[in-house]
Amino acid sequence: MSLHGKTAIVTGSTSGIGLGIAHALAAEGAAIMLNGFGEAADIEAIRQDMAARHGVQVRYHGADMRRAHEIADMVAAADGELGCLQILVNNAGIQFTASIEDFPAERWDAVLAVNLSSAFHAMRAAIPRMKSSGWGRIVNIASAHGLVASANKAAYVAAKHGVIGLTKVAGVELANDGITCNAICPGWVLTPLVQKQIDARAQTEGRTGAEVECALLAEKQPMLAFSTPEQIGAMCVYLCSEGARTVTGAAMSIDGGWTAV
Repeated sequence: MSLHGKTAIVTGSTSGIGLGIAHALAAEGAAIMLNGFGEAADIEAIRQDMAARHGVQVRYHGADMRRAHEIADMVAAADGELGCLQILVNNAGIQFTASIEDFPAERWDAVLAVNLSSAFHAMRAAIPRMKSSGWGRIVNIASAHGLVASANKAAYVAAKHGVIGLTKVAGVELANDGITCNAICPGWVLTPLVQKQIDARAQTEGRTGAEVECALLAEKQPMLAFSTPEQIGAMCVYLCSEGARTVTGAAMSIDGGWTAV
């Protein structure tokens, strides 16, 4: 229980990578503020399950990551309801694909707002609280696309590159405040959303799920294996641990070799 007594916010944590991270932090004793979209009953079931499974306090805040004042309210709520906020995981993200010339301006604005600006707004609100306790961990979930590009993903690639830049600045600014800031850069992650895409593609193309998985991975990764939310959660736990006390401003790849070639 290396994080016992700590309070963590994980944005976009009602499914997928964020949920895996929240479980990993809770398993180490951190109280959790969940955030994300979904049916109220489903979110409450997730909250109750996490609290019961790990024996920690778990709350939920429905802040819209496009709205700075709601993000600030979420940070204040976590601090007030669960104790001094010391861990912030900026995971919320959305995607839209189109060529630059066909990319709708409103979609660009939305992707940048959720994938990049929300991290800034959350950090801006959380850092004073971390400084007051002399200890903090900020983990920004970037992407392999924060390091390399793919066609038709202008907004996502720009935002994730921005997240890594923001991470580096925070690492420099907070280096002697007991606060670290790092980015995790996943490649392909097997989430329920990705599994649905695999199943749909398999049905459309008349191939097995295993064949589609292999083809999908081979487009980008030398290692023909998905990362899992649990593995990303484990990396997040490491970055929040005392073992990573001098790791800051780093972009940590977990991408099956995607960015190695």
